[in-house]
Amino acid sequence: MKVSGLAICPPAAAAGNPKATPEILASALAKYSRSNKGIDHILSGIDWTAPDKAVDAIFKFVDYGHASISGLTGGIAMTIDGCSMLLAYKLFEFAQLGDGQESSTRYIKMDASSLPQADVLGLPNDLAEEWLSLMQESFNTYKQIYSQLDEIAKANPAIVKVPANADQKTADRLRKNYALDRARYLIPLATKTNVALVMTARVWAQTIRLLDSMPLKEAVNCASALRTELEKFAPRLIKHSYKDTAEQLQQEKEIEEIRKHILAKGVPIDQLKDQVFVSIQRDLPGFLPDAEEVDQAFNGKRNRYSTVGNSVKRIFVRFAWNNIALAELRDLNRHRTGHRFSPLTPVGFYLAPEIDRKEVIGLLERQAKFVRKLAERDTHDGSFLYGYLLGTQTPFEHSTHADKFIYEVELRTGLGAHYRYAEHLEAVCQEFNKLVPKAAPFIQIGTAEPE
Repeated sequence: MKVSGLAICPPAAAAGNPKATPEILASALAKYSRSNKGIDHILSGIDWTAPDKAVDAIFKFVDYGHASISGLTGGIAMTIDGCSMLLAYKLFEFAQLGDGQESSTRYIKMDASSLPQADVLGLPNDLAEEWLSLMQESFNTYKQIYSQLDEIAKANPAIVKVPANADQKTADRLRKNYALDRARYLIPLATKTNVALVMTARVWAQTIRLLDSMPLKEAVNCASALRTELEKFAPRLIKHSYKDTAEQLQQEKEIEEIRKHILAKGVPIDQLKDQVFVSIQRDLPGFLPDAEEVDQAFNGKRNRYSTVGNSVKRIFVRFAWNNIALAELRDLNRHRTGHRFSPLTPVGFYLAPEIDRKEVIGLLERQAKFVRKLAERDTHDGSFLYGYLLGTQTPFEHSTHADKFIYEVELRTGLGAHYRYAEHLEAVCQEFNKLVPKAAPFIQIGTAEPE
């Protein structure tokens, strides 16, 4: 795993604009909030031969609880090359105020060479060879399934839904996407991926602190590497990036709950049937009623980026699925609004309907037994999670507001969406429409057509 901080240089058009390090920027903007003399006056008061003095005068207030100052550092970009998909999931779970991307299973070559070393993940030495053998078998099966589906799509292009006006290059890409989207459930969760995140120093410090609080060896190592990079941009915030007792206890409890679940119920490999939960809350203060009906809030709406009125924004929505596969969870977990929660307990195993379960049942049985064997070890470090595959199903809940919910529905059922999370989002939207029928005509549920 390699962590890199990316410094941003001003474009040519902004060459004459004021320049500042992240901490000087935060200091200047903090002073700006207590002055009416303008930013030029504040910047002129900085002794550029000794800028640390100006920064220290402001940043001492961060230690007194004024965390908003550390949020004025601007976007600090970092990349994490070669972390596991599991760690990437946790990064996006922790960094809810960040913007980021992760390597896609559609465009990145995935095979056994994509696996980290077992000791990097903290796997027991005596089980490392068995783990590697099982993961290699998973990748071999993934490649085999992909080849089968690709050949089927070549023989019957209609199942790929290639647009009539598509050129050959586009048709080939869509065919590959069809096969990759359905084969990916055999990819190990331990597979290496790349993550890019842009966040303020405040959010970086919080994210690093949460990673540092986890029992996962990989997470602690990542926290240390991120801290080294953050120190180059905002050294005064490093003291706020170390784990504390409360967070450590919570992280350890989460891992232990998964472990207890596995020991009690094993690792089911049958496909759990879909079940959704949707609830809304529309209670309003008597002194602050809605000024419009729900249907009026959609006036002028053209697409998912259009602004809607407050009568929709004020509806609180909690929605959940009983059986999200980790392949879909990686995507749905990146929606930043509200609160997202999954216990990561295995409740089933999803396979695309085009795959004959009999072909992979032996692999799934061995994988389930191995995950339980890892969980039986009294290490409590969460390393058993690295035995999961992307088809492992787990419950997932998201709570947010209706405008954000509608955006997610329209995005995740729209052009180029993965077929499976399109099914999941359409199902919760149907339940939402029953609860808020006036919104139904204005929600554009897509068909996940190829892009």
